[in-house]
Amino acid sequence: MSMSSLSCFLNKLTVRVDSSRSATFTALMAAQLIAVLLLATSCQSVYYQTMEKFGYQKREILVDRVQEARDVQEEAKEQFQSALEEFSAVVNFSGGELESKYETLNDEFKHCESKANEVRNRIASVENVAEALFNEWESELQQYTNPNLRRASQRKLTQTRQHYTQLITAMQRAEAKMDPVLAAFRDQVLYLKHNLNAQAIASLHDELVSVEADIESLIKEMEASIAEADAFIQTMEEA
Repeated sequence: MSMSSLSCFLNKLTVRVDSSRSATFTALMAAQLIAVLLLATSCQSVYYQTMEKFGYQKREILVDRVQEARDVQEEAKEQFQSALEEFSAVVNFSGGELESKYETLNDEFKHCESKANEVRNRIASVENVAEALFNEWESELQQYTNPNLRRASQRKLTQTRQHYTQLITAMQRAEAKMDPVLAAFRDQVLYLKHNLNAQAIASLHDELVSVEADIESLIKEMEASIAEADAFIQTMEEA
């Protein structure tokens, strides 16, 4: 359970509990304690059960996690763009302190790595709750006694799965594009670390073209993933 998910959970709990009741503070404290325990144990099934007791269903958790994944991808996109700009500035270096240029580029690379890890974690959290939701939904179809309602629920499940498949496929494509970009940046940073001279900088001009192409491709996939996330969220909210 991520800290952002915890924050979202506590916010929703505050809204759900009647503010006029003296139990509000106690409920919030209990929720915080439960969340801390779940963070320690990483027990997703207990987490979902606990959330449901507070009226927060897997469907809502999925929407929240998709929103979080979308937002982190947007941040990662901006970070990779920033790193590209810095790399371009280094390649087109025309005088000044080479060491500071290297340090700035190295910082940008580390930020890219950090954001890439956040993206991976968010996507994994989406996959986790989606699997739990669809498994539960599938099993509950057998509980219907009304065949018409069962068929209607089955159709809705099929449609939701189709939309989700489009979403997670787009997210995974964007995720896969990050590694080649990070590898290329890592190479450039390592090379500059031991070759801080004008000749080494000049040799990176050809690399810049390749890196630009890789980042443009990554950003394109991220934008497609973000668009799929927006569409999925809208579909879930309208249902």
